[in-house]
Amino acid sequence: MGGNVTMLVFGVILVIIGIENIRGNIASIHWYNRTRITEETRAEYGKYVGIGTLIIAGGLILSAVLNMLVKAKIAMLAGCVITLITVVVGIAFILYAQFKFNKGIF
Repeated sequence: MGGNVTMLVFGVILVIIGIENIRGNIASIHWYNRTRITEETRAEYGKYVGIGTLIIAGGLILSAVLNMLVKAKIAMLAGCVITLITVVVGIAFILYAQFKFNKGIF
């Protein structure tokens, strides 16, 4: 149960960070990942990174709630699959933004 609460809290924190990124506040992103981000591309970059972060957060929250509500092995498996898929899709959004706007990861 404690792991689900931790995952839920972490998901909520990521939602807050994702919303801030979508609003154009990219201060939460490490400085070397935004070295080539200009003022003109800041909003679009923040949007892609924020969407990726929200996808990851949504998966974590959904998985935690599912595991808290359903006490079955299949719920744990479904939660792992949901988390894995959303993390992969979220990272894909973030990497797309990195390569498009920052011309690389670093």
